[in-house]
Amino acid sequence: MNQREIKALISLLDDDDHEVSQHVEGKILSLGGHVIPFLETEWEESFNPIIQRKIEELIHELQLSIMIERLQAWKNGGGLDLLEGMWILATYLYPDLSMEKLKTSIDQLYYDIWTQFRDEMNGVDQVKLINSIFFGPMNFAANTKNFHSPSNSMINVVLESKRGNPITLCVIYLLVARKLGMPVYGVNLPNLFVLTYKSEATQFYINVFNRGIIFSKTDIDHYIAQLNIKSKDIFYQPCTNLEIIQRVLRNLILSYEKTSEQEKSKEIEKILKSTLDDNLEE
Repeated sequence: MNQREIKALISLLDDDDHEVSQHVEGKILSLGGHVIPFLETEWEESFNPIIQRKIEELIHELQLSIMIERLQAWKNGGGLDLLEGMWILATYLYPDLSMEKLKTSIDQLYYDIWTQFRDEMNGVDQVKLINSIFFGPMNFAANTKNFHSPSNSMINVVLESKRGNPITLCVIYLLVARKLGMPVYGVNLPNLFVLTYKSEATQFYINVFNRGIIFSKTDIDHYIAQLNIKSKDIFYQPCTNLEIIQRVLRNLILSYEKTSEQEKSKEIEKILKSTLDDNLEE
């Protein structure tokens, strides 16, 4: 379909016949993501607020489809690159976000710590060194004032503002630690996401939301007992990159529910379901 034909379709978006406008919307959506630049041009050139609003809705719908396709491809490829998964999620609010920009930001954090890092340090000392820089000169901290803000789940925003929720702060910390060659992984605790340093010789835990405080398995035992829930292996052991992404999505659903943005909450539920296996019930 050429540009003239797309232009003709767009002009029918405000047709008085609802069936016609619905058919036109379906036809435009069937063209896929490559039609977005045409839609953006038509939005700029249009003086019809109804058509402009419908174009905005169509662009959002197409961007959502692209995001879901990317996320499914990432999952089917093994979910190997956690930063890529976080980038895909961030494109929900920032569709033009560059993956390269995120990589550059993480590389800079890594370099600033690497210059003071020593491989011969034991795990605890390595974590203490990262903490002293990550929460010191780098100025990362918990976003306690706006804890439920959806932006806390957007890695690009957290990298810029240096404020985030437990899981996004953990992801940034984890990405840097892994680049430093450390055996650091995410752990899905109830109500709190933490990290674990797990090697053949030792295992301990890191609460990034609380300035990287180090704690033990016994501390997790006490935490689970206080919550009065049954202990599970997943509360102590590393989780996958896919599980991290799914938890970020669940956090986003909660954020949008707290801010009474039900449409966005439903969209994130749709995205989450696209990452679940067919035989899994959410």
